[in-house]
Amino acid sequence: MSYQRALNAYTQNQTENRVSVASPYRLVQMMFEKLLDHMAMAHGAMERKDVAAKGINISKAIELLGALRGALDLEVGGEVATNLANLYLFCSDSLMQANRHNDPQKIIDAAGIIREIKSAWDQLEHGAADVAV
Repeated sequence: MSYQRALNAYTQNQTENRVSVASPYRLVQMMFEKLLDHMAMAHGAMERKDVAAKGINISKAIELLGALRGALDLEVGGEVATNLANLYLFCSDSLMQANRHNDPQKIIDAAGIIREIKSAWDQLEHGAADVAV
């Protein structure tokens, strides 16, 4: 086994271990972190004119946005969940436009929205922990 394959296997195993013991709040945080990573990598690939890496990372980011949207319970979450679903759709559309038109500003704008949502989510976790104590 090559060094790179061994490193990839170790990294995959570490990720699976973190996911298996993570709280629901932490799982969503991890999704936001991964989403922002893919957006940053797509932006970098766009600047380097690496079309393949841009496409792969935008696709993975859109997939994560779909997963976040799919996890919403619109009945229980009401207006907040509906607004989040609309924001996730807007970000997906922005990423598709960024890919189609090689527009890095669309990635920057979508990442800004996701950072705002992640920040609110991070505060929610701390608030929930305070209430539970």
